[in-house]
Amino acid sequence: MPLLAAALALAWGALLVARAQPAPDAKQQAQLKRLFPTATAFSPKGGDPPHFKAFASDSRSGVQTLLGLAFWTTELDPFERGYDGPIKILVGLDTTGVLTGIIVTEHHEPYGDFSIERPEFAAQFKGKNIRDPFKVGMDIDAVSRATISVTSASRAVRNSARRAARELLTPPAAGR
Repeated sequence: MPLLAAALALAWGALLVARAQPAPDAKQQAQLKRLFPTATAFSPKGGDPPHFKAFASDSRSGVQTLLGLAFWTTELDPFERGYDGPIKILVGLDTTGVLTGIIVTEHHEPYGDFSIERPEFAAQFKGKNIRDPFKVGMDIDAVSRATISVTSASRAVRNSARRAARELLTPPAAGR
């Protein structure tokens, strides 16, 4: 009987812990899927600096392979500001240091609807290498006259992607 009581208490405790875990945010999962369309799973946000991991699973073996990382610019480069405050951008970065895309999710820019919100702004980051300059007028189009917002957002993407790569990705082995 004491064994049964202990098992019931353990099961009850596990149920309480499971209920305390936040449910995955469907909107956030959809955003991560936009950055990594072939991913079959995403880790919860964690680590230092904070990030999500995107995985692809082999259907035969079940082995998961890391596709890349996703992170918020405001968490990796928090002091970068646009014209009217921080611009929150979700960035996808593959394991070789190439951006899989960006999603501008929050800003207070007065002209965001014709600068950083436009699809052309985000589209130009897909496929960029972290070693690229990310300079407006050079390899980044201003898309509009809102150059303060565009410049700040580009700098936030560049700086946060470089930090994520430096601190979270393994460099290729030398001499191979």
